Amino acid sequence: MMAERLSSRVMEYERPKRVALSRRFPWLVGGAVLVRRTRRTFKNSLSLKKLHKGQPLPSVVARHSSPLFRRLGDSDMRLQVNKVVNLNMALQALDGIVIPPGQVFSFWHVLGPVTRKKGYVDGMLLSNGQVSEGLGGGLCQLSNFLFWIFLHANMEVLERHHHSVDAFPDSKRTLPFGSGATVFSNYLDLRMRNISPYPLQLKLWLTETCLKGQLRSTRPALQKFHVLERNHCFAYKNGRYYRYNEIYRQTLVNGSLTREEPVGVSFAPVVYPVTDEYLAERGYETVEIR
Repeated sequence: MMAERLSSRVMEYERPKRVALSRRFPWLVGGAVLVRRTRRTFKNSLSLKKLHKGQPLPSVVARHSSPLFRRLGDSDMRLQVNKVVNLNMALQALDGIVIPPGQVFSFWHVLGPVTRKKGYVDGMLLSNGQVSEGLGGGLCQLSNFLFWIFLHANMEVLERHHHSVDAFPDSKRTLPFGSGATVFSNYLDLRMRNISPYPLQLKLWLTETCLKGQLRSTRPALQKFHVLERNHCFAYKNGRYYRYNEIYRQTLVNGSLTREEPVGVSFAPVVYPVTDEYLAERGYETVEIR
């Protein structure tokens, strides 16, 4: 059954039913991006309410910590240093934001345009499986961070995009593959709705080595949330590897499971060298597709 599922995914990747015009005609990319950004900005102005900052709320309902510097293949360490500059700029906009009950958090609506005038610099970007350098690079670490911490609170996923490729070998990975959220200003967004009866507030800060944060509220959480993966494996076909898994969120009350919901399915071609030793060291299962 798993081999059939993966074979279907590989076929969809190799022979997509629809190929974007901007991929067939690269010279259209700039115009396509501008149109999408303009359309999203207009929709946001009509549908989203402005979120405001407030004094720290008393109860911590979720917390997370993410290392700022990791070995990412042979990428330039300078870009990771610049990433910290970009994270610091973004945190000035996000730290202290309160999400009232029923309201929607939009990463880009809160953050606003990323510009050099604000202090953003060039960092590492990942686009179409290629590592490049660009303004605001590294902000995906923040969107990954926020998605993970939001999953551990009573929040509903409205929009989330996973990375289109598995770009780097695992280095001290502690979270499931595919549990992040990629963003691209401003039409690839991270949107979550507060479905709890109480306000939720972001508290975010940087140390010398980590991005840290809390999700706070006016009352302690009655529910606990657990995020897990299933069917994690590498698929192999015609000399190429693909990575697959399924992410789920469990809701627990007083230690008892009350709900389990799918968060998403990740499928991505692997763009770094994969060896038998690499797979064996990490205990990764491999499914060969004929």
